[in-house]
Amino acid sequence: MELRQLEYFVAVAEEQNFTRAAARLHVVQSAVSAGVKTLERELGAPLLDRNSKRVLLTDARRRAAAARRVALDAARDARDAVAEVHGGLRGTLRIGAMTSIRLLHLPALLGEFHRRHPGVLLRTSAAPSGSQGLIDALVERRLDLAFVSLPGAAPATIHLAELARSVIDLAVPDDHPLAGRTSVALGELAGLDFIDSPVGYGNRAVTDRAFATAGLSRRVTIEIPDIATGADHIRHGLGIALLPRFVVANAEGVRTLTVTDAELDWTLSLATPVDRPVGAAARALIALTREFLP
Repeated sequence: MELRQLEYFVAVAEEQNFTRAAARLHVVQSAVSAGVKTLERELGAPLLDRNSKRVLLTDARRRAAAARRVALDAARDARDAVAEVHGGLRGTLRIGAMTSIRLLHLPALLGEFHRRHPGVLLRTSAAPSGSQGLIDALVERRLDLAFVSLPGAAPATIHLAELARSVIDLAVPDDHPLAGRTSVALGELAGLDFIDSPVGYGNRAVTDRAFATAGLSRRVTIEIPDIATGADHIRHGLGIALLPRFVVANAEGVRTLTVTDAELDWTLSLATPVDRPVGAAARALIALTREFLP
């Protein structure tokens, strides 16, 4: 049994697809398929349920995949130790990121990291279910670290280090009846059409919790996966929104109001696992992130 075979198997199990696994590993699909078949032959049992569309794991095989992920992490740590001795980091760093951060200039951060550690392949990814999806991927060992906005308590296996914070304001179009005001109470917003992120996103969680705490309901008529486009949706009359101040500050055609009777704060945090050591590349990025904070 070789580590490369384990790596192929874990990638296929996580991606549920041989083609995506091959692309992720930067190898041809035939190599991945052959490696998994060799592993199955050595173990004397099929590891994957294959069909024309995707590859699935049974519960038992899912546990086996998790165990193999642990083995790969251990091998990564060994490679990291050798690389540090020889003066350069190597390997792949898997980073989870939201579609819009802004309070931290992620491209600049990653650019500086790449200049310092050119031997590390950076793989960034988002999740359809927002920050909660990134946390799930981190728990499942599909990410090494993640930049998230997660109000409330994190899972016991995840540590959240707050990096930045922003107030959430109400944003309305210029011609809205509330546009001439500077503040508003949450109760005045019942029955209005809201634009918001899908469930799982940090700003959606903050807003839902505020309305639930106040015993109020609201109607979300449009969901957008990128809060950076929120001002455009508002300006074109598609609804109002509660958005972090950095998203709507100075936006053309949009007015912002302070919400006076609710705790509405958007936080940016760096999520790392506590149930396993992070690799040398992840430690280097964590240290560099502190340099980029205001």
